[in-house]
Amino acid sequence: MLTLFSAHLLLELMSGVLVGFTLGLIGGGGSILAVPLMVYLVGVKNPHVAIGTSALAVAINALVGLAQHARNHTVKWRCAGIFASCGIAGAFIGAAFGKTVDGKKLLLFFALLMIGVGILMLRGRHNVGCQGASCNRHNAPKVMGYGLGTGLLSGFFGIGGGFLIVPGLIASTGMPILNAVGTSLVAVSAFGFSTALSYMLSGYIDWQLAALFILGGALGSLFGTRTARRMSGSSNHLTTVFACIIFIVAIYMIWQGVQKL
Repeated sequence: MLTLFSAHLLLELMSGVLVGFTLGLIGGGGSILAVPLMVYLVGVKNPHVAIGTSALAVAINALVGLAQHARNHTVKWRCAGIFASCGIAGAFIGAAFGKTVDGKKLLLFFALLMIGVGILMLRGRHNVGCQGASCNRHNAPKVMGYGLGTGLLSGFFGIGGGFLIVPGLIASTGMPILNAVGTSLVAVSAFGFSTALSYMLSGYIDWQLAALFILGGALGSLFGTRTARRMSGSSNHLTTVFACIIFIVAIYMIWQGVQKL
C-alpha cells in the first residue's frame, strides 16, 4: 500500500514538472495540461476540484517562470499591468458562471476553445513581431479589451489562460512571441489566483495535490524558460510547439469527453 501511495505521489510530482516546463516554455499550457493530467492521469474525480487546484498551482508556478523571464528582460511590464488589471475582474465573473456548468461539459467546451486558439496561432506563426512594441495610448484600449475578454474565459474555464493571453498580447501590441510569453506570466498568475480564490471559497481545492504540482512545476519552469530562450531565434518554431501542444491535449480531451456524455 505504501509503495502504491509513493508511486501516486511521484506521478503527481512529475505531472507538475510537465506543467511547469510548459509554462516556462510557452507562457501557457499550464492549465490546459494540469486539468486533464489531474482528471485522466492522477484520477481526480470532480472536474471542478481539478480546475480549482490547477488554477492555484499554475498561478504560483507562473511566478517562478516570471522571475526567470524578468531576469532575461523579456517582460513588457506596462502591457502586463494593463492586461492583468483588466482581466482580474473578468476572471472573478467568469469563475462564478463556470461553477454552475457541469464539469464534464466544461472540459469539452474547453477543448473546443483550445482548437480554435491553436488554429489562430498557426495562421500567424510567420509573424516575428516588432521588437520595440509596447503599450501606448493608441493601443491601450485594445489591450484592455483583450485583457477583459481573456479574464472572463480564464475564470469560466478555471485556467491561467496563458494560451489565450499570449495570442491576445501579440494581436493587441504586435510584440514578438518571446516577449508575449514573458509578459503573459503576469496575467497568468493574476488570473490564476483570482480563479483559485473563487474555487477555494467553494471548497474546490485539493491542497496536497496543489503542493506537489507547485513543487514539480517550480523545477519544470526553470528548464522551460531556458529552452524558450534557446528557441527565441525562431518564433515560428516556438509558435508551432505552442499550437501542437494545444491540439494534442484538446483532441484527447474531446475523445474522453464524448465517451462520457
